[in-house]
Amino acid sequence: MKNNTVIKGKYSLPEWVKNGLVEYIAGGAQPGGLFFTVPRGIHAVRLGNDASIFQYLKVKKGSYYSLTFSATRTCALDEVLRVSASNFSSDLSIQTLYSSNGGDTYAWAFEALSKIVRVSFHNSGTDEDPECGPLLDAIAIKEMAPLPKHRGDIVKNGDFEIGPHVFKNFSTGVLLLPHDHDLITPLPGWIIESLKPVKYIDSKHFSVPSKTFAIELIGGRESAIAQIIRTKLNNSYLLSFKVGDDGNGCNGSMLVEAFAAKETIKVNYESQGKGGSTFASLKFKATSDRTRLTFWSSFYHTKFDFSHMCGPMLELCPFINCKW
Repeated sequence: MKNNTVIKGKYSLPEWVKNGLVEYIAGGAQPGGLFFTVPRGIHAVRLGNDASIFQYLKVKKGSYYSLTFSATRTCALDEVLRVSASNFSSDLSIQTLYSSNGGDTYAWAFEALSKIVRVSFHNSGTDEDPECGPLLDAIAIKEMAPLPKHRGDIVKNGDFEIGPHVFKNFSTGVLLLPHDHDLITPLPGWIIESLKPVKYIDSKHFSVPSKTFAIELIGGRESAIAQIIRTKLNNSYLLSFKVGDDGNGCNGSMLVEAFAAKETIKVNYESQGKGGSTFASLKFKATSDRTRLTFWSSFYHTKFDFSHMCGPMLELCPFINCKW
């Protein structure tokens, strides 16, 4: 049941329960001169001040799940979206836009502590303007596969093949939140240890040189990924990876830094924004039985029109000591 765009009944949004002011809107021009972007369809829901929607889902207790969802701000205010499930929650600031179409896609992960979990999206803000509030126009959930154990593979999920759901018909990449926001990462094995997210990209919508998935380091030194691997003291290892651009119009002189034990390498790549990559490897000697691998982008980049942040593409060889 609706009154204009406002959903009136608590259970009027099929499969969802709503609290507070929730609107069912169509993309495009709105009364009052606003324009709502709905990139993944025609309709979306807008969460007003202190409003929420939630749904109960059957899951496997003890399994890990990732939520992929499209969230868009409607005003220039610092809108915050709280995502919750199974006693886990994160507050997501959607002030910064990373996609050129105005609609970013995020991933968030949690552990199922029971067979039934409540998945909730809540606008925790109390903006003075009642017309403001985040939009949601696509939501998906995925059970995370256990990490495979390959002989000789000491990097977990080294090829990034285990990750969040990617929408098949439309993708500007999936933003993976910094570790402070995401205690259980939607990219198993990896730590997002930075102030800004990294972007999970797929070969259907981006230029990925060898595998199906890769990472775009969109925030310079403020977006980094790391992993702590098991090593043997004084043994030597070779870490192989590719650096390039994913064909999304991100151009300029790119520089990716990689660190392992006491060694570091800086990999240069001149991007034309049309896709391409260069091969690099880092040889290091383990100084303990645990070694941290870290990657970040040295420079900040924007697309050709200077409107959105972007960065170099990173693809790892899934095995230590391999050269593709």
